[in-house]
Amino acid sequence: MNSRRKILAVMLLVVMAVSLLSVCALAADDGDDVAKSITCTTCNGTGISQGEECSACEGTGEITSTSRMAFSFWALVPPIVAIILALITKEVYSSLFVGILLGALFYSNFNPITGLDAIINDGMVPAVADSAGIMLFLVILGAMVALINRAGGSAAFGRWAETHIKTRAGAMFATFLLGVLIFVDDYFNCLTVGSVMLPVTDRHKISRAKLAYLIDATAAPVCMIAPISSWAAAVSSTAEGLDTGISGIQLFIKAIPYNLYSLLTFIFIIALSFMQFDYGPMRAYERKARETGDLSALENAEDEAVNPKGKVIDLLLPVLVLIAVCTTGMIYVGGFFGVDAWGGTDCAGDFIGAFGNTDAFIGLPWGGIIALLFTVIYLLLRRVITFKDAMDCIPKGFNAMISPILILTLAVSLKATITSLGASIYVHDLMEGAAATLYSMLPAVIFVVACILAFASGTSWGTFGILIPIVTAIFPASSELLIIGISACCAGAVMGDHCSPISDTSIMASAGAQCDHLEHVATQIPYVLTVAGVCVVGFIVAGFVQNVYITWAVSFALMLCVLFVIRSMERRKAA
Repeated sequence: MNSRRKILAVMLLVVMAVSLLSVCALAADDGDDVAKSITCTTCNGTGISQGEECSACEGTGEITSTSRMAFSFWALVPPIVAIILALITKEVYSSLFVGILLGALFYSNFNPITGLDAIINDGMVPAVADSAGIMLFLVILGAMVALINRAGGSAAFGRWAETHIKTRAGAMFATFLLGVLIFVDDYFNCLTVGSVMLPVTDRHKISRAKLAYLIDATAAPVCMIAPISSWAAAVSSTAEGLDTGISGIQLFIKAIPYNLYSLLTFIFIIALSFMQFDYGPMRAYERKARETGDLSALENAEDEAVNPKGKVIDLLLPVLVLIAVCTTGMIYVGGFFGVDAWGGTDCAGDFIGAFGNTDAFIGLPWGGIIALLFTVIYLLLRRVITFKDAMDCIPKGFNAMISPILILTLAVSLKATITSLGASIYVHDLMEGAAATLYSMLPAVIFVVACILAFASGTSWGTFGILIPIVTAIFPASSELLIIGISACCAGAVMGDHCSPISDTSIMASAGAQCDHLEHVATQIPYVLTVAGVCVVGFIVAGFVQNVYITWAVSFALMLCVLFVIRSMERRKAA
């Protein structure tokens, strides 16, 4: 059946590709480039490039593209095809590559030579170069996990947890709490929570798919409501300088109470943990884990003997050092200690400003290297591992991260393809059209549009980077509707990023839980959609009443009611 499914998917893809080629061939106009007029949201300037950066600050700019499919719905087709294909075939590498190939053909007007050049020079090479920092951090984390496991720290923590965490609900709640506490950065959150909680959840027979969901649900959603995080910095920097009447960071803080997706996700996790039920594909994985002990974990190349010398401190101390030095690394890169990575001094002594100015792709490897050196020296001084053991753990950690690195490379390449086709400009135009006709419903509309865009593009930062300037232009400055609109934009961006197969955060969560990536995506989508459905109602209420407490009361009550109804339906099915 699986083989037939894959063959059918490939056949459908071929039919779609042929149809698209036919449409383009019939509509082709060989002579002209596609042009799109656009006004710079920052300075109303000319000279706007594909990356939406102004080279001048006078009047209106125009973007041109050689692709006849630019600035249209076709710009969103490649990621949609990749996502559908991945969910059907359960194979992520080929699905992502097909999406990249289709996007390159669109970009090159189906010229195979130009398309291949776009894949290599505009896609994969920049993807590796731009993501080199996070790839290095992945390798460092992999090496640290291997070192801690070899030293027996994970096993010791598992033994400690067995005596202190008695139930599956307690293990899930502990995972949730740790995820909430590590709010600085989503990448760091995913990998750290995974490495720490794996022995605990394994002992309580919690499936890796469930662990991956818990990690993913406490990564981006937590960062999006934490004033001191890389996400707060990204949102505030996007909003800075726009006509809002307040600074970017003030706008972000004011928007936190209305960020319904993050808040409702927390309620969902806590309620689901203590109500002890699951639904959708997750139910089958959890039942198999409880009844057979099969956690659906990725196969390990070898099973190591447990080191009897290991203690809980051998896990906790490296993790605490990692948190401390990564936080320090991020504010160092941002210029907190005087000069930032780009030579500026504006953020000297300004903790929040340094976070707003940092680059996680530099700061996290900066801290990771220090933490890795500390871990090696500490474990050698403790005499729980030998120097040879320590060196063997480095390539082992790298091998463990090959799969997420490859997925990340392909996902970033696909995002570059979407950008080159002007997807952001297409969505921008859609939102402006909605503003004219659906003003009273705009918070809910903004949320849905942000969800779709983030899911299709796999990036929440890119999503609110596109939509926040639109939101600030629609609503009056310093109004409650502006705050609600910004919250809806951020909430939708997090939701789409949370469940997208091409999201780097989802990829990191799969890596942290050592779970098959597509299993993680398939099992969490029903949970994410449940919360998102309640959010739509919540933002409708917020748009009309413009009162945070009434919005909370309605949204929280509806979330719990929905869960009780689902549990009742699941019990009837089981009876």
